[in-house]
Amino acid sequence: MNANKAIILCLIIICTFFSGCTEDGNTTNENKLNIISYDAFGITQEMLDQFTNETGISVSITRAGNSGGVVSTAIQTKDTGLFDLSIGIDNSYLGTALSAEIFQPLETDRSIFSSRALTSYDGNLAIPFDLASVCINYDSTHVDGENITIPNSLWDFTDPSWEGKLAVQNPRTSSTGRSFFIATVDYFANDEDSQTNHEDWWKSMRSNNLIITDGWTTAYETHYSGGYGQWNDGFIGDAYAVVSYCHSPGVEAYFGGNWTTSVALDVEGASFPQIEYVSFLVGSDKSISANVFVDWLVSSEINSQMSTLNWMYPAIEGGDITEEAGYRWHSLVPVDCEIGISEINENISTWLDEWDTAMA
Repeated sequence: MNANKAIILCLIIICTFFSGCTEDGNTTNENKLNIISYDAFGITQEMLDQFTNETGISVSITRAGNSGGVVSTAIQTKDTGLFDLSIGIDNSYLGTALSAEIFQPLETDRSIFSSRALTSYDGNLAIPFDLASVCINYDSTHVDGENITIPNSLWDFTDPSWEGKLAVQNPRTSSTGRSFFIATVDYFANDEDSQTNHEDWWKSMRSNNLIITDGWTTAYETHYSGGYGQWNDGFIGDAYAVVSYCHSPGVEAYFGGNWTTSVALDVEGASFPQIEYVSFLVGSDKSISANVFVDWLVSSEINSQMSTLNWMYPAIEGGDITEEAGYRWHSLVPVDCEIGISEINENISTWLDEWDTAMA
């Protein structure tokens, strides 16, 4: 244990012993953190128990669906002190969270993070803990250049050969779908065709029988022919391509003994750089414990394991996904779209309305 953490833990013990009082006469319990998180957060209970054993701080996690659910819950419970930290708000929602002023500053040393992790936000209100790119994956068994041509642009998916063969997630109900949708806004705003935009593409995709699901699980496990869902009950496999992560083929290979038919589509600007954050919520008075937990989450010991804990890239400098079983080899690092959190926050409501119109 380093000296700074030892000092912090001593302060926790002192605060607990003297039971610092709040304005309403209740005592502050620095030894317990209540966290609001998304369902897929992969830190195990065993690891949390180890954290508690090392620090004396217990952790209770409430799941709120996806990133959007975490934002909504954090805003609805603002200033109540019900939750101390939020985990899993990503950069497609971060602008909304910052505008709602639901975060307090953290003391995390941001020099430990990669430049990629700090691309969207470099302040102390939201600390990155993992990241990845959202893009289209395709099944090379069918999309092999002969049966179906490998797309060179998103417009290629409007071809009759792709009718009913692409599965995407609703951007209003899925954070993955929201990320990809935002990527399409930027992609078509910057392509060579100035006469069309994202609305035109989505309208064309609707006419081409685009498969739309409420969440990632149904799109990937039920519809995608190239994923692990093919071994599950209820599998349909009618989609030869799906919106997922650019490293999803790497995860498939990891569990498949360095074998997968899934490939991430490498189209410049057609992917979204998703970064996930942990934040200290307004209304909590547990700043000491909150900072200890965040420092633990982004420590080299824990954060370096993100590729198999949370199935994402680590946020720390030098962090990468494991090379085991072809995980890294099958994982594409694309040239992502470039769109800032302020632009997303200012326009997302209008964009989503445009999506509704295109899908009507």
